[in-house]
Amino acid sequence: MNIILLGPPGAGKGTQAKKLVDSRDMIQLSTGDMLREARTSGTEMGNKVAAVMDAGGLVTDEIVIGLIREKLEGDKKGGFIFDGFPRTLPQADALGDLLAEKGESLDAVIEMQVDDDTLVKRVVNRAAEAAAAGQPVRADDNEDSMRTRLMEYYKKTAPLIGYYWAKGDLSSVDGLASIDEVSGSIDKILG
Repeated sequence: MNIILLGPPGAGKGTQAKKLVDSRDMIQLSTGDMLREARTSGTEMGNKVAAVMDAGGLVTDEIVIGLIREKLEGDKKGGFIFDGFPRTLPQADALGDLLAEKGESLDAVIEMQVDDDTLVKRVVNRAAEAAAAGQPVRADDNEDSMRTRLMEYYKKTAPLIGYYWAKGDLSSVDGLASIDEVSGSIDKILG
């Protein structure tokens, strides 16, 4: 089973992906984690990633698709969770082409619906709780950064909601419900 978790930053995609890894033996493909891993791998693709990142550039869609291609050729376990990818319509097309090339399918796209004001409060509270506990606070866990990240999401990633709806792949869950309620809703979708 291959799925995409879709939603704005802070919606809980990473939390739900970890639960799916534990409960369904799926493999979480987080593009950020994959880029960091590739950078230090010493592979041909890893060397490309390192060169771009060391120069301060943005990694191209072609490189990210190459990394995903490498992962699809490995152990598939219970399937893949695409977390943080695709972010744009061209990336969605490229992912669809790659899955078809590999004889794979996309089984579900799960949109985690959230209210923006509540989401901003959630991130600001997360930062305050981390600081109070003496834990590191992410640099972008503040209201201004969150609003900027949401603007980027709506400009570039939100169009994927209509794209996957039109393909008949989209299901939505209440991303502001409790972690366990969200997990239960996702389990019902996945069957």
